[in-house]
Amino acid sequence: MVFRTVFLMLFIAMISSCTNFSFSSNKNTQALDTIVNFSSVDTSPSFKVCDSLIVKEEKSNCFRNTIHNKIGEELLKHEFAIDKPISEIVFVDLVIDSQGSILLKAIESSVAIKNSLPQLDSIIALSVNKIPKIYPAIKRGIPVTTKYRLPILIELKE
Repeated sequence: MVFRTVFLMLFIAMISSCTNFSFSSNKNTQALDTIVNFSSVDTSPSFKVCDSLIVKEEKSNCFRNTIHNKIGEELLKHEFAIDKPISEIVFVDLVIDSQGSILLKAIESSVAIKNSLPQLDSIIALSVNKIPKIYPAIKRGIPVTTKYRLPILIELKE
């Protein structure tokens, strides 16, 4: 009877002590951050004039303002002849690749703008080609390709 009691106590001790032993070799490893948000970047594309800015939002605003100004300056160099006043927004889709090259992907405008200003697409394409060097967007320390949609307000009076 004593033997059975001792055996039972040893058996209970072995069962309860197994939870204290871990046979896993991953005790000291850190969990990796594997969730990547592909819809945002750590640093937006920028021009040389924006490099001195540190705050992400200010740098993004500098890029946006600079690209708007550069294309706007080129559009102001041209004179357009129209029959009736126009006040519409044209959307220009740009792709900035990981080397900093800019590519005009698409120009989205209304039928009225296409009929009134058939040369607008080619002028915008020339304006995009004259944009100075762009530093690509950065995601986790790696240059990445990004898309940018540029709204341009076309406001012409007779």
